[in-house]
Amino acid sequence: MDDRRHRFEAQVLPHLDAAYRFARWLARSPTDAEDVVQEAMLRAYRGFDGLRGSDVKAWLLTIVRNCHSTALRQQHQRGVQVPLPEEHDTGAVPALVASGLEPEGESIRRDEQLTLERLIAALPQDYREVLVLREIEELSYREIAEATQVPIGTVMSRLARARLALKKQWTGQLEESLHAVP
Repeated sequence: MDDRRHRFEAQVLPHLDAAYRFARWLARSPTDAEDVVQEAMLRAYRGFDGLRGSDVKAWLLTIVRNCHSTALRQQHQRGVQVPLPEEHDTGAVPALVASGLEPEGESIRRDEQLTLERLIAALPQDYREVLVLREIEELSYREIAEATQVPIGTVMSRLARARLALKKQWTGQLEESLHAVP
């Protein structure tokens, strides 16, 4: 195995799961996310020699974001419509269910997880990107700014707005469910 490939596998491949999770949130479709990540990994390998002292995870997620944007432009040029995820789509994010919960607790937790996934998916893309990168991928503001190619102040304001929008949607959802109970 050549040195370049070995370095690529050692530095980039550990972030493959993060790349897929981010692509999944952006693309909203497992198949599209896989295509985006495949293209991103090819681009990352081709451009790996140009990586100098940068955070590899943020660099890779930037490539994923750019590949997703390119795919969206191509779909719009072809006139392809991307469907919104269905509520029963369990592939959005793996459930984080503790194995020791009672069936009722597991059901409640799964419902909450699906609701959260649906609400995050409904956010505008700019908000969804920074929220997923910060809260799920745990990137710093600097890394998010690098990945999204916007100033840190913009990242901070988008993140604040995304959290506020998510909170409003969540509380609205709770109020609706309380009013629906007889």
